[in-house]
Amino acid sequence: MPHATNTEYHHIQLKKLAPTFAAEITGVDFSKPVEKEVFDEIHRAIVDYGVLVFRNAGLDDAHHVAFAALFGELDDVKPYLVLGRKNRFPFDELFDVSNQEDDGSLVKLGSKRHHMGLGNSIFHVDSSFNPRRAGYSLLRAHQLPPRGNGGNTDFADTRTAFDELPDDLRKDLLENEYIGAHSLMHSRKKAAPKDSEWLKDVDPEKFPFGRHDVVQTHWRSGRQNLYIANHMHHLEYKKPKSTGFVPTKEQPYERVPEPQSTDLIERLLAHASQPRYVISVEWENEGDLIVWDNTCVMHKAGEGTFMEKYARDMRRCTVHDGSIDAWGYNERTTKRMGLP
Repeated sequence: MPHATNTEYHHIQLKKLAPTFAAEITGVDFSKPVEKEVFDEIHRAIVDYGVLVFRNAGLDDAHHVAFAALFGELDDVKPYLVLGRKNRFPFDELFDVSNQEDDGSLVKLGSKRHHMGLGNSIFHVDSSFNPRRAGYSLLRAHQLPPRGNGGNTDFADTRTAFDELPDDLRKDLLENEYIGAHSLMHSRKKAAPKDSEWLKDVDPEKFPFGRHDVVQTHWRSGRQNLYIANHMHHLEYKKPKSTGFVPTKEQPYERVPEPQSTDLIERLLAHASQPRYVISVEWENEGDLIVWDNTCVMHKAGEGTFMEKYARDMRRCTVHDGSIDAWGYNERTTKRMGLP
């Protein structure tokens, strides 16, 4: 069912891209600093629609970072640099989500960078595995392969997915108040070939989990939302079910037993990724910009034939979540996960 909004916009124009979420925005002059009244409407639109597409925004790296900073405190790539990655860009606030190695050469199929990046091709939200999750992401096309070679970005509307939960599933979620334990290494391993040289022996249990409620009130809109992702390694009970459960630093909440935990995660992901909740956005021009709210949509990289043939140079700024749920059930620390 389409979600109605009564918001009036006077400085920007919107074209809905799907019945329940996502809009293309025009009327913004990115050749100069975005004026407050214009940004206020952009900010309101992201609350209403979750995903905003700006064609031919034409931002360079510096203006990309400056525009992203209007949304809040920016994340950076320092955890990746510590592990040995080099930054091709002049700003640590820009994440490299391209098919290029640090030296600019194309990533080879079957390489470490390729296998590590396959997790981007399954539905997820940015940084749910970190103590403080991501709020907004701003992804810009710096260089695109020729059209017809794929490389769309797909989005899933998890607010409407919650609205349309089957009755039994809704009852289960509300009664049990599950916590999702998110792991970057879990999603990387899940998406990679089973015999991946770099991931087959990785044990996600040896890495930190980011813990967040599965069902949340999306604070900006007041709507209920499924905060789920393929990063979810397992589920936990907010309130213990066993009288003998003793919380520890490593296991502060009682785990949902297997296979119940995995089955429920996969059922939720399958429900929220049904075609009626998903839109695939094509990158039409170098300079296109897409902004989305990780706290109410999932996203993934679409399929394509450009790998090893054409550069797809995509640059992302990530804004730390500023909501009351930003830290979930995690220690308030600056430690974050990275990939070598």
